[in-house]
Amino acid sequence: MHVQEWLETVPAVAVYALVGLVIGLESLGIPLPGEIILVSSALLASQHGEIDPVVLGASATAGAIIGDSIGYAIGRKGGRPLLAWLGDKFPKHFSEGHIATAERSFEKWGMWAVFFGRFVALLRIFAGPLAGVLRMPYWKFLIANILGGILWAGGTTAVIYYVGIVAESWLKRFSWLGLVAAVLVGLTSMLVLKRKAKKAQPVAAAE
Repeated sequence: MHVQEWLETVPAVAVYALVGLVIGLESLGIPLPGEIILVSSALLASQHGEIDPVVLGASATAGAIIGDSIGYAIGRKGGRPLLAWLGDKFPKHFSEGHIATAERSFEKWGMWAVFFGRFVALLRIFAGPLAGVLRMPYWKFLIANILGGILWAGGTTAVIYYVGIVAESWLKRFSWLGLVAAVLVGLTSMLVLKRKAKKAQPVAAAE
């Protein structure tokens, strides 16, 4: 079943809890589709008045900040053996190449890697545990974690919520074809930007 169709059958309180939990676990270091859940929930909020976008954004932000903080504590205690263990359990996400790329980003950008890493799927999973493994000062990590969590979770919720409202008003004026075309253009733009960012990441790390 499609994520949004499933979310429509869940009470609002459960949606808030689900979003916070999934994003928290993803931020902790577990590969989960936090971004997909957040986008689907924000879009659902724009179409159903039962879900408050402010509460939804707050739940996502709390999950992101708390999950990252727990991941930092686990990484600080587990050290590099933890990364090796994660590589055995999740080779697709925690391969040596991915870890090396993320580590170079941290060494170069420091706390900014935590902040901007919130917007990159790979670094979003790595940020908390890796910052702990590299023993980044907690106050630096916390500042970047809070600011990144608020901007990513709150910003994504707000943008998708208002895009959903605009799309719904367009749907009343135009045909489904126009809406599908708009969605395809938006998705294509997003994929192009992500692809460029992915190509630029190894170059930045090499520099």
